Amino acid sequence: MQVLRAYIRFVDGLNERVGRVVSWLTAVLVAVVCYDVFTRYVLKNSLVAVQELEWHLFALIFLLGAAYSLKHDQHVRVDVFYSRFSPRKQAWVNLIGSVLFLIPFCVIVIVSSQYFVVSAFHIGETSPDPGGLPARWVLKAAIPLGFVLLLLQGLSLACRSLLSVLGHDEEVDG
Repeated sequence: MQVLRAYIRFVDGLNERVGRVVSWLTAVLVAVVCYDVFTRYVLKNSLVAVQELEWHLFALIFLLGAAYSLKHDQHVRVDVFYSRFSPRKQAWVNLIGSVLFLIPFCVIVIVSSQYFVVSAFHIGETSPDPGGLPARWVLKAAIPLGFVLLLLQGLSLACRSLLSVLGHDEEVDG
């Protein structure tokens, strides 16, 4: 039990820090979008790199922020039944969902995206558009990285749910 609690605290702390850093990318994204709108509609000039930067920032926010969202139980789900369950039944749902769906899905994405990233790095993939951003592999590397963080948080959720099912949930809160 001690190992599970230590793992939960470590992963929760890691994803809390990553989530707080990534949240600042939202402010950067807003600034980039405002700049893009100003240059496009006021100055009648638009840069492909700025538009691509918007997409890249959104992808980073989404990929690297998913584990933070899971940590804070903010993922979308159908709460019609779940909200009516007792905390122990909710823990069972979270445990089964994590083990049968979330964790295997994360592993599949991590494994299948590795070739995608390595290939982009080896060929020096850049934007196909003139004036686009270079080093597309950096963005593609966020795919396995984001899913590793999500996998770790999914394992943390499974551990937390297991402890809750076993009646030890008060030992990991905080």
